[in-house]
Amino acid sequence: MSTITFPHAARNEAASNYAQNVGYAFRSLLAALLAVKPQPSVSQRSKLRDQFAVFRLAREYEALSPNLAAELRFIASRG
Repeated sequence: MSTITFPHAARNEAASNYAQNVGYAFRSLLAALLAVKPQPSVSQRSKLRDQFAVFRLAREYEALSPNLAAELRFIASRG
């Protein structure tokens, strides 16, 4: 005849662990939902600013020289 024993914690201890786990899960979910993306670095921001400037320049030349405007848009889109 064999016996198997299952260790179990006191009821109050198990309830507090469950409540803690639910609290941790909720806190993690809330942090994931409200996460703020980091700002792009200075070099990325200046690159985007320059790219928008080339697009703006292409818009100015659209009526005067459509081929030049297309080239400028292509250069700006390559990054």
